[in-house]
Amino acid sequence: MREVAPVSTPYRVLPPNDPRQYDDLAGEWWRPDGAFAMLHWLARARAALVPPASTTDALLVDLGCGAGLLAPHLAGKGYRHVGVDLTRSALDLAVTHGVIVLNGDATAVPLADGCADVVSAGELLEHVPDWRRAVGEACRLLRPGGLLVLDTLNDTLLARLIAVEIGERLPTVPRGIHDPRLFVDARALVAECARHGVELRLRGIRPELGGTLAWLLRRMRSGVADRPAGRAPRIVPTWSKAVLYQGHGVRNG
Repeated sequence: MREVAPVSTPYRVLPPNDPRQYDDLAGEWWRPDGAFAMLHWLARARAALVPPASTTDALLVDLGCGAGLLAPHLAGKGYRHVGVDLTRSALDLAVTHGVIVLNGDATAVPLADGCADVVSAGELLEHVPDWRRAVGEACRLLRPGGLLVLDTLNDTLLARLIAVEIGERLPTVPRGIHDPRLFVDARALVAECARHGVELRLRGIRPELGGTLAWLLRRMRSGVADRPAGRAPRIVPTWSKAVLYQGHGVRNG
């Protein structure tokens, strides 16, 4: 009797927050309702904090750029968009969306001090082993008067419950994409930015509830990630920073 080969699984079993997950999920980046759908919603909300460029040579450095999801939302704002990421497969996709890519670590960026008019650090800090070093690099890259924009997950029990225990059980969120030990305390982040000359202002954010539930139901019913399951939910402000929060601040001269 011929031995039957085992059925292969699409992704490797990796430790939480292992960067190799992004190689395994490379095909998901630009699927409208794929595994990274919420990153698209967050990118749109983060880009809304970025004003039009004030000079013709303005530079925006996108730390942890992934596949360049911020790019469509910056179109027409006048920035040279440089993306920094460790994952080459993601950078290969970012190039196709007009991003000037740099394969590098967000805690040791090979760019000059004060080179950037804007630094974006979206959904990055909760994925790096030393978020303080990443913050220091983001602030170092900013010129005086330059703008830092970011969003991340708070270091709270509620964030662990919602983002990991509940969120990663949904069919559209990769299991193990977060390590809750790396979540970033909001007060500590403000203090660290201040230490580097950036007065960071924070606000809690969340996906709109009704739109998210409707989106999720349509997505689960359709079972197709290549076709948008209706209107994408908006990211809206909320009174609490206990789970997900957004920040922006200007570097002092």
